[in-house]
Amino acid sequence: MGKNDKNAGWTRPATEALRASALGPIAEFDAASTPGFEGDHGYGTQLLAERGEVLADLQELLYANGRSGDHRSVLLVLQGMDTAGKGGIVRHVGGLVDPQGLSIKGFGKPTPEELEHDFLWRIRKAVPPAGHIGIFDRSHYEDVLPVRVHNLVPQSEWDGRYETINEFEIDLVETGTTIVKCALVVSKDEQRKRLAERLDRPDKYWKFNPDDIDERPFWNDYLDAYQAIFDRCDSDTAPWYLIPANKKWFSRLAVCELLISSLEKLDLQWPEADFDVEVQKKRLAASD
Repeated sequence: MGKNDKNAGWTRPATEALRASALGPIAEFDAASTPGFEGDHGYGTQLLAERGEVLADLQELLYANGRSGDHRSVLLVLQGMDTAGKGGIVRHVGGLVDPQGLSIKGFGKPTPEELEHDFLWRIRKAVPPAGHIGIFDRSHYEDVLPVRVHNLVPQSEWDGRYETINEFEIDLVETGTTIVKCALVVSKDEQRKRLAERLDRPDKYWKFNPDDIDERPFWNDYLDAYQAIFDRCDSDTAPWYLIPANKKWFSRLAVCELLISSLEKLDLQWPEADFDVEVQKKRLAASD
């Protein structure tokens, strides 16, 4: 198995196997599955390390091109129920690349200042700059997920946001940002186990939020809200992918593979030198 073998372990490309529109209703989705992939924990972990090197090389290419005037970037959007592993993706996939070319932004409850503006105001400020991979830990979809589930604004308001989001994402893509949207899907039973672990371990107390238990009775409402974003906002321009999250090793491998695919499609080449290479070689040889 070599790091450049994109088919290692995969019976279908991750972009096909995990596409939300091809997987059916989220309510019937198996969060413990590994769609399109054959292999166990050990194999997947080894493959992640190898493919991580490919991701790092591609990110360096992206960053180098950004430094040379290329306007392109990549945005990874992470959504998921509490404990689905968004933070783990940031650490274990984002951590595979050079941090100087990585932009990370988490979106929690809007601040009073943010509430004074339209819901995309804070999002636009966090779009990754040229040459960067940006990661959103939660995103603009919060405004059609918990906002919808808890009726935080009238339906007439949140219902119009789907089209606003589509238009926003089209604009991003047209100006050079490739968007990869990943919904991390954890089962309700697995979430209970992960919450219980946080309560059993003092080193995990800081991660526990009592509100996570309050949200569990709304599980089916959240599934409906997620299905709505797939039905209305999964497009070839900005695709949604369903990432089974019960097996952390697989969710990390899957997201890594999706990022590699997106970067490969950019067909990046190393920037040409903007100086005379031979002249600089002679100068260097003559220097003290």
